[in-house]
Amino acid sequence: MSGHVDNPLRGIGLSVLASVVFCTGDTIAKQLSSEVAVIQIVWTRYVVFTLMALLITTQIGGASFFVHRPLLQIARGVCLVGSSLFFILGIRDIGLAEATTIGFIGPVLVTLLSIPLLGERVDRRRWLALGAGMLGVLVVLRPGFGTFQVQGLYRVASAAFWATGVILTRRMTATERAESTMFWSAITGLVMLTILVPFDFVPPTGRQLSLQITQGVLSSVGQWFVILSLRMAPASTLAPFSYLSLLWMTIAGFMAFGVLPDRWTVAGATIIVLSGLYTADQERKRSIVPARAATPVAVATSRRAD
Repeated sequence: MSGHVDNPLRGIGLSVLASVVFCTGDTIAKQLSSEVAVIQIVWTRYVVFTLMALLITTQIGGASFFVHRPLLQIARGVCLVGSSLFFILGIRDIGLAEATTIGFIGPVLVTLLSIPLLGERVDRRRWLALGAGMLGVLVVLRPGFGTFQVQGLYRVASAAFWATGVILTRRMTATERAESTMFWSAITGLVMLTILVPFDFVPPTGRQLSLQITQGVLSSVGQWFVILSLRMAPASTLAPFSYLSLLWMTIAGFMAFGVLPDRWTVAGATIIVLSGLYTADQERKRSIVPARAATPVAVATSRRAD
């Protein structure tokens, strides 16, 4: 990413701050999801996101809105809309901690999809870590044990859309600017949601409208913090700190809704976090050798780009 600054401590701080901001916005979205249509919440989020993306894109020189692969850009935008919709559907019907834990399957799906779509190779250690991550998700969902919540599949669907968006991003990083990609994702999502929102619209009260705008602003600010953090520290350095979102979501779920995760969710989260930390450590070790030979240009993605 352009404007890289080697300041990992500040990058970590911004990453942690982003997770707190996302948690606050998601808590508001969960509250709103029981009062207004989900598509309405996401539409408001995308209005703010588009304004932010427009502001950033107009600040760069050259053909800032031009892209080489518009169809892939549109496909990425559709994936991010799907991820956002299913994300809020997921947190509407299950606890914040449970939804967040299930969502950690996203990086697992990215790795699995990268094999057929990008031709990447996965060694035995990474396969073991991915298998452990999948096991952790199954522990949380518990299919076939009478406590299975079908609503948890919304978060799986959200993670699948997100993972597909990440793969598309990787395919475009060689030819597209990050700012231009962000704008195309934002405008694609806004157009798509603007077409759909009249079919499921609930006139909001003044309080609901203010909360919708607030969660939209928080989501966009969180994305901006993610971008800044990635300019200051490698993705492999920041990856372990993404799991702090589980702690924030647990606290928010208890404070806002009086809900704590059950023992199965805690067990599944432990397995997922350990597998994720192991994978991040392996990625860090793999990056040391290339880094000594050359200075790479890294493009990383956040947990969601909405």
